[in-house]
Amino acid sequence: MNDPIPFIDLSAQRARIRDKIDARLAKVIDEGAYVQGPEIFELERQLSAFGGMDDTIVCGSGTDALALPLMAWGIKPGDAVFVPSFTFAATAEVVAWLGATPIFVDVLGDTFNLDPENLQQAIDEVIRAGRLTPRVVIAVDLFGQAADYPAIRAICDAHGLKLISDAAQGFGATLSGKMASAWADVVSTSFYPAKPLACYGDGGALQTSDVELAAIIRSLRIHGYGTDKYDNVRIGMNGRMDTIQAAILLEKLAIFPEEIEARMAIAARYEAALADLVTPQRLLDGAVSTWAQYTVKLPAARRDAFMAAMKSRGVPTVIYYGKPLHRQTAYKHFPTAGNGLPVSDRLSGEVVSLPMHAYLDAATQDRVIAAARESLAEAAEAA
Repeated sequence: MNDPIPFIDLSAQRARIRDKIDARLAKVIDEGAYVQGPEIFELERQLSAFGGMDDTIVCGSGTDALALPLMAWGIKPGDAVFVPSFTFAATAEVVAWLGATPIFVDVLGDTFNLDPENLQQAIDEVIRAGRLTPRVVIAVDLFGQAADYPAIRAICDAHGLKLISDAAQGFGATLSGKMASAWADVVSTSFYPAKPLACYGDGGALQTSDVELAAIIRSLRIHGYGTDKYDNVRIGMNGRMDTIQAAILLEKLAIFPEEIEARMAIAARYEAALADLVTPQRLLDGAVSTWAQYTVKLPAARRDAFMAAMKSRGVPTVIYYGKPLHRQTAYKHFPTAGNGLPVSDRLSGEVVSLPMHAYLDAATQDRVIAAARESLAEAAEAA
């Protein structure tokens, strides 16, 4: 039997740029500026140039990157923040931290991203009920594809809402050549090791072109400092990124555009080989995805058998997300749009992700494809 295939191969990229990363790390260690060192500010400048917004603030995690703009806008109890249910908990978690109410919105069955029509319905319901004040929409770039930002921005503008792009999986994704920065008030991302653009620990960043907002966020990130660090002017957090992580990200950002192209090519090979048997995530017209995960749909009754058959062939598969947020213990008491979120419920039983990373060579991918076709046939027979 062949050796097991890694779901995400971090070692291939590490081998490619190890000498450069080692040199960066040695410089940080020699200079001793482990917190707020020069690499932090260099990374912020380069991320701003890459993402197309005026100001980038790096921070300790992708969760911090979502929480900080909400804190800066004064989100509080009585406020409503609209979030998709088919995503990771951090998107809603930061809303609940502040005592505000996450309103769960359904997603589209083909793109897996926020459904603009259901978002409009959710906003209308909150306004009619009159108990909460609509304030913010957080759209998630699920699995690497940008949400339908033109449609979502129009809805936000009609109701005077702020828009955050949760680009933890999709930083660098584009629609017709434009990143989320073309529509969002804030773009937040994560540099967790498994993300397309990742460091070697926790890290995050947020971007905005609002100068006043950026200044408040910089203060909040470091305990709410003012002109004197012993006269804090607001309640903040310790949300700094370590200089070592910034040094690593500088070398990874240099090759990131090339890696996005590689991920797009790998996804295209998957679709060409498997689309007759499974339903892949559909890209919007003109979309370039970072393909954080390559996720397909298959009948729920066959998924467990398919995953077991893949495991027997040494090929890992993962479910993102097996239970939508509105079904999870900590979140099930929060409101949902309409009479429930049927698409999120259905997708949680149908989706499965295959190995995906920028260094998935053709021979290894062919092995994944062959295993998938065999495993799908076995699952169909067992159903």
